[in-house]
Amino acid sequence: MKRSLMLLWFLFQFPLIFAQEALKKETKPSAAPAVLKVVSNEQEYLRSLKKQPDLRLVDLKKEIPSLVLDIRYATTNNFMKLAVYKQARAFARKPVAMQLKKVQQELKKKGYGLKIYDAYRPYSATKTLYLKAKNKNFVANPKKGSRHNRGCAIDLTIINLKTGRELSMPTPYDSFSAKASPTYSPLPAAIATNRDLLIRVMQAHGFTVLTNEWWHFDFNTWRNYNLMDIPFERL
Repeated sequence: MKRSLMLLWFLFQFPLIFAQEALKKETKPSAAPAVLKVVSNEQEYLRSLKKQPDLRLVDLKKEIPSLVLDIRYATTNNFMKLAVYKQARAFARKPVAMQLKKVQQELKKKGYGLKIYDAYRPYSATKTLYLKAKNKNFVANPKKGSRHNRGCAIDLTIINLKTGRELSMPTPYDSFSAKASPTYSPLPAAIATNRDLLIRVMQAHGFTVLTNEWWHFDFNTWRNYNLMDIPFERL
């Protein structure tokens, strides 16, 4: 009899106990979100260089004069039809520039060179692009920032040094076609060869291609660098 009463008590009380525990979990305060570190103060940036010279954002054209620049976000010739840079310049962290110089030297042996579409992107430009974009999947979310904001991402392609023309690639720059994936197939043999050459030489020098953009490469140690929001004209 006692066992029966205890069983009945348990059956009635269990839902109540379960509900109370669930309520505790719901009302338990969540951890405060991490504050995004963005360096926007020039003095703070300059002080950091005294301790770590490799943090410097260098002008890629000055560092590698043979580079060709086609900085799309300094014009309206981009998928957003929006100019977000005041100057058509390309910057990257010093170690990134040093590796790009090696890439350029290797390609030169084949009669090729690099054309840069985009490099360091100030954080405020990322916010502008995100705000203006109709499809948020095509732009970096400011809540996390972009590797471009760290000075560790490069958008580029290969050109023929004699003609100055871009080699044929699966898609134009900033295309959102499935063909933009670096693993897309089938492709015409010549186009696949060009794309794979770019990926192979970049990976050999410390870069990783983005999973859905054959032109976008992240420097492998990008996590070591803070997000930046210093415009080109103040670098």
